[in-house]
Amino acid sequence: MTAEPRPRDFALVALGGVLWGTGGLAGAALADAADLAPLTVAAYRLLGGGGVLLLGLAAAGALRGFARTRPVVVRVLATALLAAVYQAAYFAAVQRAGVAVATLVALGAAPLAVAAGSTVSTRRLPAPRTLAALGLALAGLVLLVRPSEAGPRAAVGALLALLAAVAFATMTVLNRRGVPGLGPLPLTATAFTLGGAALLPVAALTGSATTGLAVPSDVDGWLLLAYLAVVPTAAAYGAYFTGLRHVPATTAALLALLEPLTATVGAVLLRGEQLGLHGVLGAGLVGAAVVVLRPRRAGSPTMDAPGRAAGHLSRSDAARAGSANTSGVVRASDPREGPAPR
Repeated sequence: MTAEPRPRDFALVALGGVLWGTGGLAGAALADAADLAPLTVAAYRLLGGGGVLLLGLAAAGALRGFARTRPVVVRVLATALLAAVYQAAYFAAVQRAGVAVATLVALGAAPLAVAAGSTVSTRRLPAPRTLAALGLALAGLVLLVRPSEAGPRAAVGALLALLAAVAFATMTVLNRRGVPGLGPLPLTATAFTLGGAALLPVAALTGSATTGLAVPSDVDGWLLLAYLAVVPTAAAYGAYFTGLRHVPATTAALLALLEPLTATVGAVLLRGEQLGLHGVLGAGLVGAAVVVLRPRRAGSPTMDAPGRAAGHLSRSDAARAGSANTSGVVRASDPREGPAPR
């Protein structure tokens, strides 16, 4: 049975977006401080974030029930590949186009990709409120990103950011539904660790002798690396994938627009970038898109799941479905275990 979106799940996805917004800033600062290549930063971020989650889950004994079925292995490997592509393309875009432009393009294009994928898979258009939020978000992003300021290097960065957007959108749609025996935190921990490990040899082969797999040489560099691993990676993705189980994919991708909004504000405050009147208006429109999508009350559906949408059962339907539990067709979720695999 698919649970209706709850304010708690909405808040978790939104929290992930806000925390991600500090990732580009921290990654750029780390690359500058330690002279690291974008692929190396991406590899360290995934390895660090995945490793932190693995250690925490192992200490809590949460990995003992980790299933090793074919669906679980396929999901972990697919998520690892998508995470590696997303992070590598994103940090390469940051190096060429800057934090604000790379983040805005990557996350601004993601909702469109998710909406297109969801429309094809479900054969129905997003609900009116979601379409309105998409329009607000796109208008805001157009104002935040000034095409007149883009040069050849920034254009390459924008293309890399688009690749990152496709990878992120695919990862969001893929993980909208769980698989039996694989919770969101074990998925994040194992997939990110594998994704980071896969990027290490690529970074070593493509980087120079000094920027290949170099490590920070001072305390500030290690603090930046620790922050990048824990806050915008382990904590952010853990919150995002946990809330994603009950939040429609298009809504989640739109909530992820809090990342470029946070990144833009951070770039203005910490890196001295100018936002201007157009930027302030654009940031306001992106924020309005998130407000439009928020659940009105506990248990209220988002616009991608209005009323009795596909997958939502009435009480009588649920009662009839409950009798099928012994066959494993439908299983209600236990609040202590998290959402039932769907």
